[in-house]
Amino acid sequence: MNFISTRGMEKATAAEAIVRGLASDGGLFVPESFPAVTAEEIASLSGMNYAERAAFIIGKYLGDFGADFLKEACAAAYASFDNADPAPLVRIGEGLYILELFRGPTCAFKDIALTLLPRLLKRAAELTGTEGEILILAATSGDTGKAALEGFRDVPGTKAAVFFPDEGVSRMQRLQMCTQDGNNVYAAGVKGNFDDCQRAVKALFLSESFNAELRKRGVRLSSANSINFGRLVPQIVYYFSAYADLVSSSQIEAGAPVDFAVPTGNFGDILAGWYAKKMGLPVGKLLCASNRNKVLTEFFKTGVYDANRNFYRTMSPSMDILVSSNLERLLFEVSGRDARLTASRMKSLSDGGRYEITSAEREALAEDFYAVCASEDETVEAMYDVFEEYGYAMDTHTGVAMHAAYFYREKRDEKDHTPVVVLSTANPYKFPQDVLYALSGNDVKDCFKGIKRLNLLTAMKPPKCLTDLRYKPLRFKQTLSADPAKMAAEILKFAEGEIVPVPASSGK
Repeated sequence: MNFISTRGMEKATAAEAIVRGLASDGGLFVPESFPAVTAEEIASLSGMNYAERAAFIIGKYLGDFGADFLKEACAAAYASFDNADPAPLVRIGEGLYILELFRGPTCAFKDIALTLLPRLLKRAAELTGTEGEILILAATSGDTGKAALEGFRDVPGTKAAVFFPDEGVSRMQRLQMCTQDGNNVYAAGVKGNFDDCQRAVKALFLSESFNAELRKRGVRLSSANSINFGRLVPQIVYYFSAYADLVSSSQIEAGAPVDFAVPTGNFGDILAGWYAKKMGLPVGKLLCASNRNKVLTEFFKTGVYDANRNFYRTMSPSMDILVSSNLERLLFEVSGRDARLTASRMKSLSDGGRYEITSAEREALAEDFYAVCASEDETVEAMYDVFEEYGYAMDTHTGVAMHAAYFYREKRDEKDHTPVVVLSTANPYKFPQDVLYALSGNDVKDCFKGIKRLNLLTAMKPPKCLTDLRYKPLRFKQTLSADPAKMAAEILKFAEGEIVPVPASSGK
């Protein structure tokens, strides 16, 4: 299958799209057409394990990679998860389910893709004849950074560098990134918010001079953000997997629709659900759940995307985003694949922080999406209600999506009993203080004390990879301004082999 750019119809093979990450015109690669998955094929997924499902669905896009390779790569990637099923579906109430996507090595849904991406990237490099080292460069609102650093740790022929908003991630997320082991990794904070990080990183991808300097060093850039289709395609799988589980457990009949509530920041996770629908999965509504930074909610309701607004730091920091990169892929599709119009809208966003779609486009989006935002109080209330009624503890991002699910179920037609699957994107222990406060009203300042008290409250075992962070010394302590030139200088030193030493551990 070939891929095209959202801004200029630039073409690439699947392997080229994954190696490059971003099109040279600044656009995002999308499939030239959406592959179909038949009802019979969806039914066949019930007899497969998760790795087999992943190989099958991903193969629809990456057929050139080879069926045997995909089976082996998916089996190896998901063997690192702490559950036989990397994406288990939990029923918590009548017609209400939670899809747990945090069973991977860094306790976040990004592991679903980033345990597999290094294998896809290596295969893509082989298929394209790409020589030299590949440097993974990513902006992160918290979870992508750790998952990328862990996924690419000591993978031959690669380096991984991530930038995160210095005051825009949780304490646990910061510790996960800044204590990372490996001889090919780098992390730094950036003064500003995630949008500042993302803007600077995109500028580096498009900088001819920076890329030329990397080439002199035998290095080329690629991305671990969901702007890279290799990051996005594994996320399509868990929508199909959840549906197959609902059918095989007799919760629904084959062909019946299912709604999905998705906590949304950079729009990659929910876009994967829309791609699944385009492929033939019976998806009803995709509930776009936003926190107090409700730029997406207002976009779907008004047709105006306006990033010129106050930015709020919330208890769901991975969603504290005002410029949702993956929305560009959806805009491209809803415009009738008009690359020139998409490029014009993205330029308007870059220059003035704003663009507007037509009323016809907005109505088309309303067929598939329903947008809801949650205040901090509404997030806490949803988390508390679920714990009180079902004994289920969730993280703050899942709390935003749960609010959206409750809100939508109250507003829809009373005869509509379509099941709702809420995507749970992080282990509650990644945000222990906020989760503890939501469930008990107990406010603690120290995240490890929060883990202890949350464990006492819920009896849920905290992941060892998080509790061990207490004893790991900080390795990465640098904070930079959101200046592409200064960030480039640090990356070039990293590309040349300047590695921050791993400090001696004081572990117990």
